[in-house]
Amino acid sequence: MTARDYLRLVEEVVAQGPYTDTWESLCAYPEPEWYRQARFGVFIHWGVYAVPAFANEWYARNMYIQGSPEYEHHRKTYGNHKTFGYKDFIPLFRGERFDAGEWMALIRDSGAQYVMPVAEHHDGFQMYDSALSEFNAARMGPRRDVLGELKRAAESAGLVFALSQHRAEHCWFFNGGLAFDSDVADPAHAPFYGTQLPIGGADSHDIYAAPPPRAHCEDWLARLAELVERYRPAVVYLDWWVHNLGFKPYLKKFAAYYYNRAAQWGFEAAVNYKHHAFAPGAAVPDVERGRLDGVSPRIWQSCTATARHSWCHTRQNEYKDPAEPICDLIDAVSKNGRLLLNIGPRADGVIPDEDREILQAMGRWLRQNGEGLYGASCWETFGEGPSAEGCGGSGGETEYTPADIRFTCKGGAVYAFVMRWPAGGAVTIRSLKKARVLPHAGGDLPIRAVSVLGTDAPVSFTRDETGLHIRAEGIAPARCPVTVKIAVE
Repeated sequence: MTARDYLRLVEEVVAQGPYTDTWESLCAYPEPEWYRQARFGVFIHWGVYAVPAFANEWYARNMYIQGSPEYEHHRKTYGNHKTFGYKDFIPLFRGERFDAGEWMALIRDSGAQYVMPVAEHHDGFQMYDSALSEFNAARMGPRRDVLGELKRAAESAGLVFALSQHRAEHCWFFNGGLAFDSDVADPAHAPFYGTQLPIGGADSHDIYAAPPPRAHCEDWLARLAELVERYRPAVVYLDWWVHNLGFKPYLKKFAAYYYNRAAQWGFEAAVNYKHHAFAPGAAVPDVERGRLDGVSPRIWQSCTATARHSWCHTRQNEYKDPAEPICDLIDAVSKNGRLLLNIGPRADGVIPDEDREILQAMGRWLRQNGEGLYGASCWETFGEGPSAEGCGGSGGETEYTPADIRFTCKGGAVYAFVMRWPAGGAVTIRSLKKARVLPHAGGDLPIRAVSVLGTDAPVSFTRDETGLHIRAEGIAPARCPVTVKIAVE
């Protein structure tokens, strides 16, 4: 099919309903039940940017920004930008050790329930077999339908398959190369680099900035339709620049088409978005490297990475301690969210040891503590402690203390996640103080027993007007959270 064929198909599917390309209609789309129950997913940024493996996945843009570290690194390492541009990394991206089954086995054992590989990043190289561009992994580089292999392996491993598409930014992503003599300015390479908007135009977070050209928006929509038709993902994640007002008609059109297709094919689908690109309730919001201030009435997602400063593999990556994404997961679930944790495989297709170790640590922790997350609901308060105050936005690692606690509830129990277990094993939970009047019942929460998940440690507790005081014997101080189960009468 051609791009025109896909655009006609989108119009036909939207006309069939039941959803139309209006916010009124799209906001009536129900949240997928599987997504409501999901707690943990794995994001995968793997593409041509893994070849230079320098700075981050924006190497493709920044190597053309004169004076930037990437620009200087590129000249020193690869030479002149006209004779060796970003396109010249494609033949070096071979993925010769890529094994989709091995990846999915690791992700399944991490405790994740869904997986989301990047189908196309800002650089415009498609990680799938496409009829709309020759610059894809099936025809170049690995010469394999990477996305198709990942989908089959994911479903064989019992994982829900999702994908992300970051094409929106492509129309300005390489525009730094127009400012000097580079391969971007050569019309011969326009099939890959496209028509780049001038620097300082649309390339900003301003929703009122210069809109993308119509041809770019239609190409974006056609590529999304091709992804849906070929791979039937359960989630389509759209990155930040689709919040530009120029995309609004195309966003609505895509969502109506996608939701209608899901209804026709009999599965529950969702769209992820950022920065109010969608009207509230029309899709599922994603908070990048951040968290909410409180419990959301609708489901949401927090995405972060195993590495601090990059979403892809680089030789300079600074990796997190596993305790940090575990705390991110708990904090999100306590507020009706779920965590999407990114890993970045090397150019040869091998998952770095650091990524592997973090996923394995997540799996070990979830096997011991997942009872309080899987199938659990938000409690009447998401948490307490210093980190619970003013915690919106994004940023670096949160320094948790033994006073920082997050809550869920399930099956006649409240689960209290002590984000940093103290020496001595003594914890006070202020939210469970004596004679607390509950807004929905009144009186004390009748506590029957207190235990620590995954251990046989003796636990004693007392209760007074300052809180529930717990002492657990024999549990060493730990960076990873410890889960206290409070069973009620």
